[in-house]
Amino acid sequence: MLSVYNTDAYAKVICDVIEELKPEAFLIGATNIGRDLAPRCAARLHTGLCADCTHLDIDVANYIQFLREASTLDVDSQKWDMEDRNLKMTRPAFGGHLMATIICPRFRPCMATVRPGVMKKNPFDQAKADACVIEKPAFTLSEADVKTEVTEVVKAAKKLVDLIGADFIVSVGRGISKDVEGGIKLAEELAAELGGVVGGSRATIDSGWLSADHQVGQTGKTVHPKVYVALGISGAIQHKAGMQDSECIIAVNKNDTAPIFEIADYGICGDLFKVTPLLTEAIRATKAAK
Repeated sequence: MLSVYNTDAYAKVICDVIEELKPEAFLIGATNIGRDLAPRCAARLHTGLCADCTHLDIDVANYIQFLREASTLDVDSQKWDMEDRNLKMTRPAFGGHLMATIICPRFRPCMATVRPGVMKKNPFDQAKADACVIEKPAFTLSEADVKTEVTEVVKAAKKLVDLIGADFIVSVGRGISKDVEGGIKLAEELAAELGGVVGGSRATIDSGWLSADHQVGQTGKTVHPKVYVALGISGAIQHKAGMQDSECIIAVNKNDTAPIFEIADYGICGDLFKVTPLLTEAIRATKAAK
């Protein structure tokens, strides 16, 4: 009964396990299934749910350090309860124009859905792997618990862009507006030479230039590629929050005061329509020389 996803069946099993183990916090990936399952579980458990989180903290000291780096708040002038152990769940609000941190002090477990890519994968550690204990709690599930029946599963044929798993991402922003098709083509050519994929800022998605699966940022996907190339992206805080942990950031922008240069490892002040072909040709020549 669990081989094919069914909201009733999965919610029943998960809630039974939570009521038995009584965890302090319960996290679910903000995937299509997670976004369907989490609110059903929260309602059955009579607890709160913070959706689409981009940052999580428990220790107050770590949370204060996060605020220092990612906000304009004067954290030193505020009083903090350093013993507070509530899960601090941060997510975009008002369309990504501000960040809100939410806590659930009265009910347990604290529940949150977390966007894929937000938590950076640590290198494999055999000692930690050996220390893990896998528990398989007992549960009961009958046909009476399932109110709906899945008769057929049809997968969409559309191939989505895998931004989260990509090592190389070339993203375009509002700077391609004078020649949208040409700008996207340049990004695709550069991404092809790098063996990566094309991403975009929120402006490109809202304008209909790229589909939503290309979006990088607080209201899109959080990415950690080896190389992130930003073409014509000014670097609004919402976009930077989704890519600032990339190993190497290369920014191309005509405006030498663009915020993207504040976090870029390499910044090129110039027209992306002139610079991008030069980058593509340089990479192509380097690969040919090898």
